[in-house]
Amino acid sequence: MRTTKHAQHAVAGIALIAALGLAGCGGDDDEGGGGSASEGGAERIALLLPETKTTRYEAHDRPDFEAKVKALCPDCTVDYANATQDATKQQTQAEAALTNGADVLVLDAVDVGSVGPIVSQARQRKVPVIAYDRLISDQPIDFYVSFDNVRQGRLQGRSLVDRLGSSAKGKPVVMINGAPTDPSAGDYKQGAHQALDRAGVDIAREYDTPDWSPDKAQRQMEQAITALGKGGFAGVYSANDGMAGGAIAAMKSAGVDPARIPVTGGDGEIAALQRILTGEQYSTIYLTIKKQAETAATLAVAAARGEKPPAGLVTTTVKTEAASVPSSLLTPVVVTKDNIASTVIKDGFYTPEEICTKAVADACEAAGIG
Repeated sequence: MRTTKHAQHAVAGIALIAALGLAGCGGDDDEGGGGSASEGGAERIALLLPETKTTRYEAHDRPDFEAKVKALCPDCTVDYANATQDATKQQTQAEAALTNGADVLVLDAVDVGSVGPIVSQARQRKVPVIAYDRLISDQPIDFYVSFDNVRQGRLQGRSLVDRLGSSAKGKPVVMINGAPTDPSAGDYKQGAHQALDRAGVDIAREYDTPDWSPDKAQRQMEQAITALGKGGFAGVYSANDGMAGGAIAAMKSAGVDPARIPVTGGDGEIAALQRILTGEQYSTIYLTIKKQAETAATLAVAAARGEKPPAGLVTTTVKTEAASVPSSLLTPVVVTKDNIASTVIKDGFYTPEEICTKAVADACEAAGIG
């Protein structure tokens, strides 16, 4: 811990409250506003997440991270903020956390190309930076915690090919990729192309989707249907579940039965699992987000204390433009109707009651869930 930290706390507590307030104060705010996991702790850990449109961040990443920090370090404080897809807001939140004496930043960047000032200020204060979920490739970060994103893209693409069957070669598909500002989206895209191109499918239309926005994905799918016709595509690759929902909404609006057109997704959202059970979506990706958040929390506590990571936590090294980054990369899992029970439910990620609402009760029963 740095000797200046307590002085920084005394001078700048108000600054943190004001800046984190840009994201909305209190855990019940729709924007996932700033707050602390504990009061009066020794080490301070800043958790900066990028957006709320993807439900996992508020539903899983944040609470799992905070719970693990509390278990490892009851006296630590977590300063949390969500940038709601605003890179400028995220920079302000990071500056406030640093001013208030953060001992480590856990940063899931809104725009990895714009976080240079955040990393620079952290290095000036000798504060480690852990890139969470999204790799910051052009800055000298200290750790990276995520999933094998290229592999995830391959798994998504392969699941679509498998569903299309032995005659997949030459069949037209629509690709809806993630945000161009997110390097993970580029990795998914790379992996998906490896699987789809190898199978010889025809990429009839392809889009990159700003902000991972379901609404924008819906408009892109509407454009694809207009260009290709209702029967002009055999499948849809979507990089995540929110955008898959948008694509499916466009198909239904156009009179295209999504049960006949396999659609991929990612993140294992409840809405996606329900669509999978009813046949509207073919697959999603189960990310063991609890393990990811707990890994990041364990690294953060060690870094805040100036200690080395626990043995076995860092599993590989990722080479970037700026450094060779000690990393922990987890393995994604494809989920279809056949293995919902043995994956997300078995692991306790969701309960049957959470998934099997009245609208999908019959589908759950048919799948042996409930």
